[in-house]
Amino acid sequence: MRRREFIAWLSGAAAFPVLWPLASRGQGAAPANQPAASAADNSIGQVASMSGSATVTRGNAPRAALKVADVIYAKDILQTDVNSSLGITFDDETTFSLSANTRIVIDSFVYQEGGHGNLGSFNVASGTASFIASLVAKTGDMKIATPEATLGIRGTTGIVEVPPGGGAAAPTVKLYPDADGHVGRIEVFNRQGGSLGALTQGASAFALRVGPGGRIAAVPYQIPAAEAARDRGALQRLTLTHTIGRQMLIQRQRLRGPQRGPGRQGPNNQRPRGGQNPRPERAPQQRLNRPQSLPGQPRLRQRKNLFNEPKR
Repeated sequence: MRRREFIAWLSGAAAFPVLWPLASRGQGAAPANQPAASAADNSIGQVASMSGSATVTRGNAPRAALKVADVIYAKDILQTDVNSSLGITFDDETTFSLSANTRIVIDSFVYQEGGHGNLGSFNVASGTASFIASLVAKTGDMKIATPEATLGIRGTTGIVEVPPGGGAAAPTVKLYPDADGHVGRIEVFNRQGGSLGALTQGASAFALRVGPGGRIAAVPYQIPAAEAARDRGALQRLTLTHTIGRQMLIQRQRLRGPQRGPGRQGPNNQRPRGGQNPRPERAPQQRLNRPQSLPGQPRLRQRKNLFNEPKR
């Protein structure tokens, strides 16, 4: 009787190490079954703030209203309405704040952490756009085009103002210090690529005026006191948008997961080498296959000696 009871107990105990690893593998495989939509996500930024109303024109689709947290794509045309503002933060933390009646086109944007082909190209068609240039400007090539000139942005904070067509006012380009006091550089080029000058001092500006023969000249511009006060308000709104946008970007990267689309591998989202799961997940399964014995108890292999006990 004792031998039969022991054999029944041994058969039951041996079954558990088989079931436990299967359950562990089932739980570990769950993340692989998540939706793969993030792999096709080619968005480049997100609406971080908005006051009033703004729209986006995408491809051949009609203009659509924007709201906070909406994603942005290359080739999008963004437009703010009267008494409105719009803040956009891109994947490299570059942030734009558009004042009322501003129209901007996102010509192209490519960002990859540690990459050498990062670029951002924007076109301010009309209105006022303030910006904080971030990683693309520091590691690649960032440009802002206006109807008169092209600006090379070398990691800085600035404001571009393009008056409505037909007005007497000239477009202006302004360089301001970053929040930490650092002053970057804005280079100005004509449409043919010729250099018109560079801004390197905080609170300095150019007015883009038409010269003889229709040539554009970057003329040093003394910012009036009333305009400087207005700029301070715009920069405060820009800084707040930048802070909100960076926080949203962290959550955006988490939702995207390890696959964030080609050319935009972001911080803290590196894939495991070879695309495989980390090896330490196997360790618990291997240990579960080995029957564990408590301290002070004989190991299972020692119980085989019970078969040699004489029957009573």
